[in-house]
Amino acid sequence: MPRDLTEVGWANWRQATRLVRGGTHRSRFDETSEALFMTSGYVYASAEEAEAAFKGDIQRFVYSRFANPTVTMFESRLAALEGVPFCRATASGMAAVFAALACMVKSGDRVVAARALFGSCHYIVAEVLPRFGVRTVLVDGPDLAQWEAALAEPTAAVFLETPANPTLEIIDIAAVADLAHRAGAKVIVDNVFATPLLQRPMALGADIVVYSATKHIDGQGRCLGGAVLTGDGDYEETLLVPFIRNTGPAISPFNAWLLLKGLETLELRVTRHCDNAAAVANDLAGRGDLDRVLYPGLTTHPQHALALRQMRAGGSIVAFELPGGKPAAYRFLNALSLIDLSNNLGDAKSLATHPATTTHQRLTPEERAAVGITDGLVRLSIGLEDIEDIIDDIRQALDAV
Repeated sequence: MPRDLTEVGWANWRQATRLVRGGTHRSRFDETSEALFMTSGYVYASAEEAEAAFKGDIQRFVYSRFANPTVTMFESRLAALEGVPFCRATASGMAAVFAALACMVKSGDRVVAARALFGSCHYIVAEVLPRFGVRTVLVDGPDLAQWEAALAEPTAAVFLETPANPTLEIIDIAAVADLAHRAGAKVIVDNVFATPLLQRPMALGADIVVYSATKHIDGQGRCLGGAVLTGDGDYEETLLVPFIRNTGPAISPFNAWLLLKGLETLELRVTRHCDNAAAVANDLAGRGDLDRVLYPGLTTHPQHALALRQMRAGGSIVAFELPGGKPAAYRFLNALSLIDLSNNLGDAKSLATHPATTTHQRLTPEERAAVGITDGLVRLSIGLEDIEDIIDDIRQALDAV
């Protein structure tokens, strides 16, 4: 008889096993690799069955905007990895961020967020939500006094990313969650830089975690995808699911299948990413010609001690600031030979970008300065190439500057 692995107790499996087998559901053909169900809809044996399905009296697939077997396998596997019961996949990471926030706020509500955010996240918090009457407050993430002041009045949601993009600012999740819960807020953490392997925000008090699965989960530059995870069944059932079903940020089954297969090698890849990134950070820190080197694993990082408490490793992203501003940064980027110029991250290939003119170009100069994004700042996403080749390329590009 075919074995339905969704009925196997994944809670008893260790991490590597969950990454390979969690959520797998074999069809009647007993395939080894998870099946790809490229279908928009499903047929019913009778009109009565269709009616019962739409009423919710029976559980079955109705329409792939709502649910799809391949998407469900991806959601189940990622939930198993995160150690929570609920996961909803979306078409992109930004769709996940917007759904997580928008499903739970209304006109008159209040959202408090860290100031250091990915450019599109900043746009949602600072520009989109206020158009719908939601009041938003931005604070300096590492400053708990600012969080305490901002959360002194009732608040619906708190949103933050840690490590933050691109300066790798670290926020004390447990302390912020405690303050947020006293204010009645749910805490949403964008965990994309850390991945589920390096940091568990919900174990530290967060209520909801979001990912751009485009990054490390796919990790090979192939597709877009996102996910919202929670252990809060009421939030998932009454807020998130109706919002996603009726607004339609559905992920393609093909993309979900790629992400599902990406999870199988996530642990192997992230381990190599972290080893390589740590080596790059240490090499850069040993130079005397850079204004600063930012990496949570370095003792010189402003929140290094906190990073050690919250994270299992420093991650795959390194940032550094060149004296000479934008011209120097451009000379460095244009001199790279192995490392590609791209605004993506968490890829098998090492990538470099200039945040001030790409990912955060929508911010005003004053807003960029407030979060430490200077014209000389470069962000590196360290890939899986041989570490000596990566370092050689960075060194020769810096020598060109």
